[in-house]
Amino acid sequence: MTSTPLQQLIIERIQKEGPLTFAEYMRMALYDPNYGYYTTGPTKIGWEGDYYTSTDVSAFFAHCMGRQLYQWWQKLGQPGRFIVSEQGAGRGDLAQGIHAWAKRDAPEFYAALDYGIEDIRSGQDVNAPVSSAGASPPPSVILSNELIDAFPAHIVEARDQRLYEIYVDFQGDRLCEVPGEPSTAEVANYLDSYKIPWASFGDGWRAEINLDALRWMRRTAHLFRRGFILVIDYGDKARALYTRYRHRGTLACYFHHQMNERPLVRPGEQDITAHVNFNALIQEGRRQGLRLNKFTTQRLWLEELGIHEELEQRRLSEFAEADTARASDRGQVALLQWYNLRQRVAALTDPTGMGNFKVLIFRR
Repeated sequence: MTSTPLQQLIIERIQKEGPLTFAEYMRMALYDPNYGYYTTGPTKIGWEGDYYTSTDVSAFFAHCMGRQLYQWWQKLGQPGRFIVSEQGAGRGDLAQGIHAWAKRDAPEFYAALDYGIEDIRSGQDVNAPVSSAGASPPPSVILSNELIDAFPAHIVEARDQRLYEIYVDFQGDRLCEVPGEPSTAEVANYLDSYKIPWASFGDGWRAEINLDALRWMRRTAHLFRRGFILVIDYGDKARALYTRYRHRGTLACYFHHQMNERPLVRPGEQDITAHVNFNALIQEGRRQGLRLNKFTTQRLWLEELGIHEELEQRRLSEFAEADTARASDRGQVALLQWYNLRQRVAALTDPTGMGNFKVLIFRR
């Protein structure tokens, strides 16, 4: 396979500095300012890209998010200016969907809504200091949807009941893995801090360690004084995430909607993700003075926010001919459109797929 321009840069850096941690390799592959996957080239999100999000599946996702924000606006006393910050917003489709819902269904909330998007997918933004000098008023809500899974992660591997870290080196013109001692004490002690019995999982067992997630939570907690933080991503609590049955961890790559487990090929041209340890976010949030409001699945969260009720309302108002005139051409078209809409909602709530994404809500 031909090498990419970024691969040559990575090799040159290894020649100067020695093997890179996988986290640093992943940072370059995704966020290099000139060749990174998220920072260059055409859009990667949606059906024409390499992967899609809940917002791409159905506008119902944005409608439910709108209802959630509306409820929080009411709980906070219906402020005249309700500031929401979406981090890692990509194309801004979620923002557009929320605005469309609010304008149609909650005009008084729409008038107060000040929804901003922040694209922090630079790989380094989570480490940026938070400054209040000359800053605008703090947001009432900070939300992210499928952001943290793409933060650079370290990889560790168990061998002979010892924990090694995986580094990226090169042989000839190809990148390769090499094991070494953990790069920091934080990496070395991470699994033990969550009481993961990794030494009993056998040789070759791997796991990803996302330290940037902790830094993101610390930074985000300092961005607001009163309100909510909402995180949606795939992952689980530590004891459910780091098990002997996930022998090779959760790292996955996506290229043209095809998943592979070859992160060292096509650097800069494919997505690389890993499941989120939600225990890390919960514990760090609490250390920052946040209160855990909810930890649930996307399926249950969407159902609580009325996704099935909205689906039924749409069936009655827009697809009645699917029942009353099924034998006609118009009835058949309505039936097919209804099936498509129902299938999209089923995808969002599928307990074996998107419905098993986790929803974490903090309040202060």
